[in-house]
Amino acid sequence: MKKLLLFIFLSLSVFAKEVEIEVEKMHCPLCTTMVKKAIKKVDGVNKVSVKLNTKKATVNYDESKTDIKTILEAIKTTSYEGKVMKP
Repeated sequence: MKKLLLFIFLSLSVFAKEVEIEVEKMHCPLCTTMVKKAIKKVDGVNKVSVKLNTKKATVNYDESKTDIKTILEAIKTTSYEGKVMKP
């Protein structure tokens, strides 16, 4: 069982990537909620954190299932623009 869990953990970490995205023009908590929900809908996204005070989203995703371009397109569906800060 321990070997199986270790294998799963290592498999996930091989493809896991984190990116920091600046999301322009967010001005209220509803903005962050909309952006977070849109990003979470992207297949392959593992974890999302969106902060209003810094106007940034931190996204952990499986790069074998999605990419930064798809995540940025999801942000666009909420009428906001995203710019990669730290890949």
